[in-house]
Amino acid sequence: MSRSPGSRRPTDPLKAAEAAFKSATTKPVEGPPKTSSIPGVKETVTLRIDQDVLEHFQQDGRGWQDRINAALRKAVGK
Repeated sequence: MSRSPGSRRPTDPLKAAEAAFKSATTKPVEGPPKTSSIPGVKETVTLRIDQDVLEHFQQDGRGWQDRINAALRKAVGK
């Protein structure tokens, strides 16, 4: 029994790779955003950022977390 050259693989490798990438990088559908019960409440989180980025925001002293927050707000368009 002979096989045709394309019969060893059931799918095109490029299409399979693109589908795998899309499924791994597609943001899952989420429900409505959570609203805080108190406006302006900040949440404590752990965030890993590059050392040089951290140094950039810390170079002006106190308030570096507020500066990072402002930069992130600007990045998301708020």
